[in-house]
Parts: sequence; C-alpha cells; structure tokens
Amino acid sequence: MAELLPLPSRPVEPDPLWRHLVGDRLRRMRHERGETLAEVARRAGVSVQYLSEVERGRKEPSSEIVAAILGALGGTLLDLTAGVADDLRATALAPATLQAPGAVLALAA
Repeated sequence: MAELLPLPSRPVEPDPLWRHLVGDRLRRMRHERGETLAEVARRAGVSVQYLSEVERGRKEPSSEIVAAILGALGGTLLDLTAGVADDLRATALAPATLQAPGAVLALAA
C-alpha cells in the first residue's frame, strides 16, 4: 500500500504593494521615453528626490501627484492602471503559486 506524505507547501507570497507596482511602471514609462528623472520631475512640478522615491516605491503619492507625473510622461491613468493590472496578473501566474498548499504525494511502499 502506498504511503501518503504531505508535500512541503510553499509560503504564500503576499501581494506586492501598490506603491511598488506604480513606481516600477512609472520608471518603465520614463525609460521608454529615454528621459531623466530631472526632466520628468521638472515638468511634473515635483522634486527629483521625490520622483526617485516614488519610482522606488518608498513614497505613496497622492492622486494629484500621480496625475502630474503621468502628464509629464504623456501617459494616462488608464495606461498606468492597465500596466499595473498586467504586472499583477504576471505575478499571480508565476510558477511558485501553482502548487496548492497541503497537496500530497503518494509514494509506493
């Protein structure tokens, strides 16, 4: 008879923080345009330091600041939101999440 052994379950990864996803997406948008932090910060009316912290996910920007940065990048809230949704889908479909906790493996005796 086969002995059932529990498979080790992988720790469930928490969802990434919104500010990290937004920051990553804003940085990608800036890089795609080939612009510096200083150029975008000037047009958005924020400091270079603040924009850098937003891109690194260290600051939780207000909706007004996000709108100003997006305007400086020539983007829209829809562009940003759709991009963040794509990133979340990619995270959810990562191979580490495919193994259900508590799954068992049957071993032949």
